[in-house]
Amino acid sequence: MIEAILWDNDGVLVDTEEMFFVATRDTLAGAGVKLTQEQYVEFALTSGGSAFDQLEASGWSADQILRLRGERDLAYAAMLSAGCVAMDGVIETLARLKGRARMAIVTTSLRKHFDLAHRGSGVREYFDLILAREDYARSKPHPEPYLTALDRLSVAAQRCLVVEDSARGLQSALAAGLRCVVVPNRFTRGSQFDGAMAVLEDVRALPALVESLYD
Repeated sequence: MIEAILWDNDGVLVDTEEMFFVATRDTLAGAGVKLTQEQYVEFALTSGGSAFDQLEASGWSADQILRLRGERDLAYAAMLSAGCVAMDGVIETLARLKGRARMAIVTTSLRKHFDLAHRGSGVREYFDLILAREDYARSKPHPEPYLTALDRLSVAAQRCLVVEDSARGLQSALAAGLRCVVVPNRFTRGSQFDGAMAVLEDVRALPALVESLYD
């Protein structure tokens, strides 16, 4: 039986992944560092590293990197403020799942970016708990984000299901002892999702899968 469904945010609930990539790519370009989409997927969505690690290896100081991250965050916030929409099929899926299980969002986004992304998304009303980057010490692929959600919800891992879009998020869920369904987006499609309970081409298939777990 499923008591709680834990959702990733970026690229799963809201269409923000390209915005974050573009903001990161353009900021690094201004510093003389080229970032391809393939590199971004490896750094941010697979290994859980950072594209800014290249700067440290090139001799940039911690203060310089922090300042550049701040520039990227401002550029990303400006993009989010211009408008952000829910991923295709998400609102319909959340409506079908409402009342079937408690739902939480477990995101690596900063709280300020999360709030901007969801000003008009129509998504927040479906969730009982929202954990942002400030709510835990170690980010995905470490299990702490999902372990924190389990603790806040007071629910056992075997009664939860995670919805992710990336290998990094999948690793985090599995390390926390959780079953995980992956719904790839255009950035993560084609990645390896070893250990996933299922890989769905359309989020609208999720309610039927959840229903099957009640049998």
